[in-house]
Amino acid sequence: MRIGLFTDTYLPYISGLVTSVDMLKKSLEKLGHTVYIVTANLESFHYDYDKKNRILKIPGVPTGIYDSRLTGIYPLKAIKIIRSWDLDIIHSQTEFGIGTFARILAKQYNIPIVHTYHTMYEDYVHYITHGYFNRSSKKIVEYLTVFYCDKTISELVVPTKKAYELFKQKYKVNRNVYIVPTGIDVEKFYKENHPKFNITKKRKEVGLDSKDFVILFVGRIASEKNIELLLTSMRSLVGISNKIKLLVVGDGPDLENYKKYTEKNHLENQIIFAGKVQWDKIPDYYLMSDCFVTASHTETQGLTVIEAMAASLPVVVVEDESFEGTVIDNLNGLIFKNKREYKKCIINLFKDKYLRKRLSHQARISAETHSSRYFAEQILEVYRIAIQNKPKHKIPIVEKMHQIFKEKDKEEKEKENE
Repeated sequence: MRIGLFTDTYLPYISGLVTSVDMLKKSLEKLGHTVYIVTANLESFHYDYDKKNRILKIPGVPTGIYDSRLTGIYPLKAIKIIRSWDLDIIHSQTEFGIGTFARILAKQYNIPIVHTYHTMYEDYVHYITHGYFNRSSKKIVEYLTVFYCDKTISELVVPTKKAYELFKQKYKVNRNVYIVPTGIDVEKFYKENHPKFNITKKRKEVGLDSKDFVILFVGRIASEKNIELLLTSMRSLVGISNKIKLLVVGDGPDLENYKKYTEKNHLENQIIFAGKVQWDKIPDYYLMSDCFVTASHTETQGLTVIEAMAASLPVVVVEDESFEGTVIDNLNGLIFKNKREYKKCIINLFKDKYLRKRLSHQARISAETHSSRYFAEQILEVYRIAIQNKPKHKIPIVEKMHQIFKEKDKEEKEKENE
């Protein structure tokens, strides 16, 4: 099968979405399929086609939201390249920019399009509105989400029950919605695959001691991740033991504010900000830690939780549908509802090494069910359904567009031969 993955962001940019797309590409290729990536060029304002690795980057303008760029919805130069791929299926990973382009291509060339919904957009409206017109803006987001995720695609994939219920219960969409939890390359995080890893040396590099109890957070450093709960909790946890440390890995718009908070409250020795880390170095931070935490209510799945479990870390997560089915309280992790319960979870893990050992063992077992191969096989089944339901005849306007492009190609070839 010839598959086109369309995404606004891709390597070397690091995020949960990028991790998911890169893992899917590699997993599908291992199963014998040919996979192409179409993405925005985050490094320059030029087209860049890596023919060997089948990655096409399209120039765009900065949006002001992290490192993202908004590309044109109909870049002619890109179309000419993509047409030569003869795609069987398009899989869009975003609704706007590259995602809109994917939908136009799918319609124009009668290619089935599968879409995965990754982002709970209503939780991110404040980045655009800055607190103004939030209510009306959320209604607009709802309308656009339903339009892009229901009216313009062949099949819809979501990673969790939480996202499924968003479409079925809140948005009332009348279509098949497939729950396919995103897989990861779990073996990358297995301890036995890092036999030469030196925990003491790595901890020393970031200012930690071998005897410290390290609480790890990995993710975007932004308010919607509720990192403030983790930071403010350290004020009382340090009273239990000055060996309890919080290691924060990642970058984002609120990083400097959180650093200032740490300095203001004299917690520089308890809270370590590692900043942005290269993707291939991420496993090191899991392997050097004692537990993983997140208080975010805005995840669609929370891939970092699965990564931590694969590294045999006990996970401490806020009660949220995103983690339902992944984290089972007191089996492979601990679940909290508020700051008081969070601190209790951390204290219990700090004091009870047998609890840590039991949760660690079960976390590793649970992570194995999220393998990249299993994920790819499930996605392939959705592709087959989309292809099976593909319209047998092209829409007249699409045939007209085909004719226009054929004539344009003919003119270009004639000019080249002159």
